[in-house]
Amino acid sequence: MSLFFLKTFTRIDEVVHNEKTASTGCAARLAALHRGQRLVLSTLSGKRVKIRNIRSKDDNPGLRDFEASFIRLLDKVTNGTRIEINQTGTVLFYQPGLLYGGVVEHECNTQRSVGYYLEALLMLAPFMKNPLKAVLKGVTNDPTDPSVDQLKYTSIPVMKRFGIDGEGLELKVVKRGMAPGGGGEVLFTCPVRKTLRPVQLSEPGKIKRIRGIAYSVRVSPQMANRIVDSARSILNKFIPDIYIYTDHMKGDKSGKSPGFGLTLVAETLNGTFLSAEQVSTPQGQGDPVLPEDLGRNCAKLLLEEIYRGGCIDSANQSLALVYMTLGQQDVSKVLLGHLSPYTIEFLRHMRDFFQTMFKIETQKPSEDERKGGDKVLMTCVGAGYTNISKSIK
Repeated sequence: MSLFFLKTFTRIDEVVHNEKTASTGCAARLAALHRGQRLVLSTLSGKRVKIRNIRSKDDNPGLRDFEASFIRLLDKVTNGTRIEINQTGTVLFYQPGLLYGGVVEHECNTQRSVGYYLEALLMLAPFMKNPLKAVLKGVTNDPTDPSVDQLKYTSIPVMKRFGIDGEGLELKVVKRGMAPGGGGEVLFTCPVRKTLRPVQLSEPGKIKRIRGIAYSVRVSPQMANRIVDSARSILNKFIPDIYIYTDHMKGDKSGKSPGFGLTLVAETLNGTFLSAEQVSTPQGQGDPVLPEDLGRNCAKLLLEEIYRGGCIDSANQSLALVYMTLGQQDVSKVLLGHLSPYTIEFLRHMRDFFQTMFKIETQKPSEDERKGGDKVLMTCVGAGYTNISKSIK
């Protein structure tokens, strides 16, 4: 990606990105996520962003419906945002307004799950003028994006570590909606904070228990029990303290499409949460999957996540890094597992918008330690970001 930006000692008012053509489906999905990253960081930093060549070589060029829906959501939670899109949708100009918050209701596009939209709100919510109460409708669980369950069990504890806690912080699945039909509903409420506290997270600790939720909608309730049995057949070899809830929603709470899935979370002695999830193949898209295979695969993914380790799991690396950057002018340290491609690109965008550079140290555990794969210690000094909208009482 070619990036044009001024030297770090001058103020950048506009960040311009010329996109390269994505050659594979996976690269195209990542490119769509990176666009979302830029818009979120633009909103936090107050810097305008211009994105050019959006799928310009594609048979169907320009922004997709789910991206237009994402931009509409950002417009709803801000005040005074200016958005310009050219006729073909290949050039987007975004000038952010002030983060306002309040009560927001949004119909998310069913091409992506609610998790795609929630990830942005988790980063923005603490810095709004009014506490956010967002009702998001659409697909709650799909194979592409983090599910609402995964964000509930892993992202909320990360937010609490940075001082965003209290009664007002809640993420709740009101109705479950599977891909492709959707029909789910999620409630997210978050209090506002003037500043975030710096963190020092360098010791993940040992796994003390595993919790999970096996859900099924518009299929036999027995599916969830079959998932639980197959997941336990692998995990029981390592730890006895395992409890997997079954959640079978009926009637109008079960969405419009059949499906099932499993979210597993391992908690350590030091309060680290590592997660993995698997969702059944959406109706009419590819080969169906057996609940037994899904449960076993999800258990193996959790073991893989535990091997990667770190104090923040793979799904929340970028959330922790943005909170570190926006914290008080103090040193924050977080030990992460292997950096995902999403996180690597996010670090580049942080450099463009906030001129923040992280000190990255790799840590190789010795053979006898049995502490999993290589770790990365991320260190940075917070930008001293203050919520100017929050009134001081």
